[in-house]
Amino acid sequence: MELHFPSNFLWGSTTAAYQVEGNNYNSDFWAEEHADGSPYKDKSGDTIDHYRLYREDIALMASLGLNTYRFSIEWSRIEPEPGQYSRSAIEHYRDVLETCYQHGITPVVAMHHFSSPKWLMRMGGWASPEVPERFAKYCEVVFREIGHLIPYALTMNEINLPVMLREIFSKIGFIPPVGIERDAWVAPKWRESAAKLCGTTIENYFTFHMISDESSINILKETHQKARQAIKRIQPNTKVGLSMALSDIQSIPGGEELAAQKWHSYFRQYLPMLEGDDFFGLQNYTREVYGPEGQVRPAEGAELTQMGYEFYPKALGNVIRKVSKDLSIPIMITEHGIATDDDSRRVEFIGKALEGLQACLDEGIDVRGYLHWTTFDNFEWQSGYSMKFGLIEVDRSTQERKVKESARYLGSISQLNILVKK
Repeated sequence: MELHFPSNFLWGSTTAAYQVEGNNYNSDFWAEEHADGSPYKDKSGDTIDHYRLYREDIALMASLGLNTYRFSIEWSRIEPEPGQYSRSAIEHYRDVLETCYQHGITPVVAMHHFSSPKWLMRMGGWASPEVPERFAKYCEVVFREIGHLIPYALTMNEINLPVMLREIFSKIGFIPPVGIERDAWVAPKWRESAAKLCGTTIENYFTFHMISDESSINILKETHQKARQAIKRIQPNTKVGLSMALSDIQSIPGGEELAAQKWHSYFRQYLPMLEGDDFFGLQNYTREVYGPEGQVRPAEGAELTQMGYEFYPKALGNVIRKVSKDLSIPIMITEHGIATDDDSRRVEFIGKALEGLQACLDEGIDVRGYLHWTTFDNFEWQSGYSMKFGLIEVDRSTQERKVKESARYLGSISQLNILVKK
């Protein structure tokens, strides 16, 4: 049985600057990696050297049949010090965009993917009321130079992730940033060292992943809105949105109210922030099941990914349906993936999830594209290089790329615009 997709459907994959470019030493995450007692298992270093090898990488994506590439621009490269903008960095990203077009690839650009300039921490980080204007100015500089090459822009990636982290850890009194294990985050010296490497003190150290209280969430909302206004003022034809990480929230008897609370906390509380957006970036990896006592662990014997997530590809279609109830704008799947050494499971994961996505299209839900996380095995934050999310393997001793079967599978679906249902 063949499942057909719309003729203009976006098929592609996703990266984040910090995780693939290498040597983003002006970033707050670089400070976290190199802090005394840092829990990061590896140093990012050159990562997969995408900053140098992007032309070959984009050509490889195109050769596989993918027609879209979502990547991020690193704020700390564009603005290494407050008000100082790097011409060479702007020209680099100009060439990345032009290379996409040379290969028939549509670029989708995130203006922020977790990492921020170190200097922002000196100003109080993402708790500072200066952030909205400063981030909007950064977006303005980029869009005045290269905005005509950016048809789709996400202001920020996974704006709700800090609240999800807070939900997980609030009962024990602290909030770790993304990818940081609970035990590692309790060591105050590690945080103090990271702050010092950013040129500030622990009192000012407030990374993107700490945005979970009312005050900082309000700053986040204002930041998105001002960035969108700046982009639209310069490039009114650019489609602007943001992305959220959304598990498929389910319940068993007695857990309905808690599940509803979680869905409000993770998604519905942010709906006012989306007013005026052109599209919504949906990112899904698994499901969460709630009972009367809280989150229920996966059943014994359930298949788990390297990240410890339940293997549950049906989650994607379920979440699309849930968000569509509250949205009147198109949906783009801006991340969906699985960490595994067994690439056959990635193929299965993609295929089953796309069956659910296509069913949503048949129901009349406006889904514009599917972008898989991630293009390459890369630097997965605290987990270092141990998590294998990529469609393409990388030998980091030689930086040689090795295409996996999952990349060919997704590429063939893209080329034909058809999924053959097994």
